Amino acid sequence: MTRTSPLLDALGGASGVVAAELRPPRAELDASEGIDAWIDMYHAVRNLVRQSVRVCLTDSAVGTQEENNLRHLVANLGPDVPRERILPFLTSKHSLQYCLSYAEQAWQQGCSSLVVLGGDRTVGRARCVEHAWQLRQAIRSHEPRLVLGGWANPHADPGRQVEYLLDDHFTAEFYLTQVVSHLDLAPVDAFLDEVATRGVPYPAMFGVFYYRSANPRTLDILSRFLPVPVDGLLREFANGATPVDVCARTLRALMDRGVRHCYVSNLPLSGATATLTAILNRVGVAAGDR
Repeated sequence: MTRTSPLLDALGGASGVVAAELRPPRAELDASEGIDAWIDMYHAVRNLVRQSVRVCLTDSAVGTQEENNLRHLVANLGPDVPRERILPFLTSKHSLQYCLSYAEQAWQQGCSSLVVLGGDRTVGRARCVEHAWQLRQAIRSHEPRLVLGGWANPHADPGRQVEYLLDDHFTAEFYLTQVVSHLDLAPVDAFLDEVATRGVPYPAMFGVFYYRSANPRTLDILSRFLPVPVDGLLREFANGATPVDVCARTLRALMDRGVRHCYVSNLPLSGATATLTAILNRVGVAAGDR
């Protein structure tokens, strides 16, 4: 069966894709805070999509609640927002039944692509499967029309990561990467070399983090969840760089290496479109599929 989606077509086209990753409001917010946060979310998604920007919708839960963020979002966006520009993430930190139902609803809601990840093993409930590819296989059997995305980590051993991508069990048509930085490009170069040498056939979207400040405590907390070049960030901010500057430098470094597709993580919900536009203006590219 040949699978396609607007996202997969864009990843295989001549232009590049820069998407925005947004994290839905936390489930534990009280009613008033939750309503305000979701309103900000609706506005951010609508504004980004109207600028032809694809929106990655993360699975913010760690499995403590079975709250379907996708259903909550699309039910309130209105009919004029094209769902094919929304790319949901799903981790295995839920029951298998929930994951299969989520995938089915994603297709029914007009989201033709879905990224399926393992999820952090150190927090929350256990995964429903040992490896993300097992969940992708289950989803592929349950809803075969979906285009699926996998995951790779350029900061890990590049040979092993490429082995995962080339494994017959991978069960995906594209993949995303862990966030990277222009302040630590050696792992990126090693990963890109391995991908090219061994002929990985799938398009990739590289993660770029929007660091809002150089607060040492914040960077220390972030370092527990993702690779953070703390010393380099402190130096750049001390030398007068803005958050937009820092993010744009990473995007430019990746594009100079031939990376055509990226997603920008940690954008503020309020002003997400303006922030992403400022970053891309600094890089010298337009918003949306380039």
